Amino acid sequence: MKVINTEMAPGAIGPYSQAFEVNGVIYTSGQIPVDPKDGMVPEGITAQAEQSCKNVKAILESADSKMEKVFKTTCFLSDMDDFAAFNEVYANYFLSKPARSCVAVKTLPKGVLCEIEAIALK
Repeated sequence: MKVINTEMAPGAIGPYSQAFEVNGVIYTSGQIPVDPKDGMVPEGITAQAEQSCKNVKAILESADSKMEKVFKTTCFLSDMDDFAAFNEVYANYFLSKPARSCVAVKTLPKGVLCEIEAIALK
């Protein structure tokens, strides 16, 4: 197992790693829309989905993988009314249309509107 860590995505806010590589597969932790440079969370679901996708992308690239190699995601939304807007952004990043679960949750860390985790080949 290899720990994946990059300064191009926000650092873990708890006792976990940004990602792990195991036997050529990358497993990311859930990525919330925190800008790694200034720690800011953008307003609105569109901007938050964009930042979450950028964070997943940065982690995958640091592990010598890429978005096209993602084969499974799990997405968490704090409000299913944001589903369509979230999908518009998501579709621009996950072009290979990986298998996906998308669920509504009561709350997410830092009060954000979405979180994305991914599994990809190296």
